[in-house]
Amino acid sequence: MPDRSPQVKAWGELTTDEFFAIAVLRAEVFYVEQRIDEQEFDAADRAPSTLHLWIADAAGVAAYLRTTLAAATGAEAAAEPRVPGPPRARRSFGRVAVRADRRGEGLAQRLIDEVLARFGDEPMVLHAQEYVQPLYARYGFVAHGEPYVEAGLPHILMFRPGGERMP
Repeated sequence: MPDRSPQVKAWGELTTDEFFAIAVLRAEVFYVEQRIDEQEFDAADRAPSTLHLWIADAAGVAAYLRTTLAAATGAEAAAEPRVPGPPRARRSFGRVAVRADRRGEGLAQRLIDEVLARFGDEPMVLHAQEYVQPLYARYGFVAHGEPYVEAGLPHILMFRPGGERMP
C-alpha cells in the first residue's frame, strides 16, 4: 500500500522537484479538470506562514492542500493573505486537490486530519466548493452566509470555531 503520510513544508523548505510535482497536480485539477481560468498560484504560496501539505506516491503528488495565516501587522502583512470571513478566524486552508486515480482513498481527509492535529484549536475559515461542503461539515465546519461564485464555481464560506485538535 502506498505511503499516506503527509509531507509538510513551508515555501523556503520546498525543493524545486517538490514544487514542480505540486504545481503539476494543482494545474491538472484546477486548470484542466475544473477549467478554472483565474490565477491559481499567488503570493500566499510563498508567504512565510503558509504550509504546503501533500501525500506523494510513485507517480508524483497524489493529494495536496495549503494552510494560510493572515498576518496581523508589520512587513509580513504585505506578503500574507487576508482571510475573509468571520473576524475571529485568521487561519484557513484551501487548494485541496486529489489526483483522479487516487480519489476515494481518503487522502484529502488525511491531509485535513493533519491540519486539525496541528491547528484544530484555532478558529478556521475556508472557501469550500459547494459539492465538498459535507466533507468539511464532518470536521465541524459550518456554512457561513450565502453561496457565491469564486473562480467560476459555486462556493460557500465555512467556519470552524476551533478549540479542539484532532488526534
